[in-house]
Amino acid sequence: MRWLFLLLLVLNLFYYVWHQQQAPLRVKEVAPLSLYQGGKQDIRLLSEAGADKVRRVQESEGGAVGESAVCLFLGGFEQEEMVRGIEQRLIALDIQSGVRAVDVPAGVDYWVYLPPLASREASLRQLKELQARKIDSYIITQGDLSNGISLGIFPRSESAESVLQRLQDAGYEPLMRELSRAHRNYWVRIAPVSRSLVSDEMLRNMAADFSGLQHQLMPCESVATP
Repeated sequence: MRWLFLLLLVLNLFYYVWHQQQAPLRVKEVAPLSLYQGGKQDIRLLSEAGADKVRRVQESEGGAVGESAVCLFLGGFEQEEMVRGIEQRLIALDIQSGVRAVDVPAGVDYWVYLPPLASREASLRQLKELQARKIDSYIITQGDLSNGISLGIFPRSESAESVLQRLQDAGYEPLMRELSRAHRNYWVRIAPVSRSLVSDEMLRNMAADFSGLQHQLMPCESVATP
């Protein structure tokens, strides 16, 4: 009985070994080399991708700021009615625009005056004294020199100094202050989104219709609305 059991065991072992030798081999799947190379070409460092993104954002922001910071202005006229006509023509061409006033420095005036006295009554007595001497003078009613006496505003420093000397010789103590003189011009500001619609030919045609028309590039927000 024991020999029979060992015989069956040996037969089972032989059968197992024979079955393993006859089983098909498992093939390991390997991706083609071309697919591997293609995937390798698409690999990018995170730092490189981030740098490209930042660069694109900076370029787009820089372009937008640069275009909106400077606007095209047409005009340069002393009369607002002139630029209103230009504005209406631009609006008819679907060009967004608006009238702006620009104050340009035009020189300096020289103001000769007597500073305020202790009271208004004292300043009025001084005013009557000056007028009795045939000296042109006026009471100042507002500002930091209120109740002072104005002796004239002159476009030339020589004229102001002459009056200054005359008052000093008469026993007064006048002072002189420089006043900035501004010249106001009117312009039509073209909105940045419509700037590309204004061609050189259009500017030539408008210059022929509006004598003295100028065009300049100026900061968009540096001028006031009249």
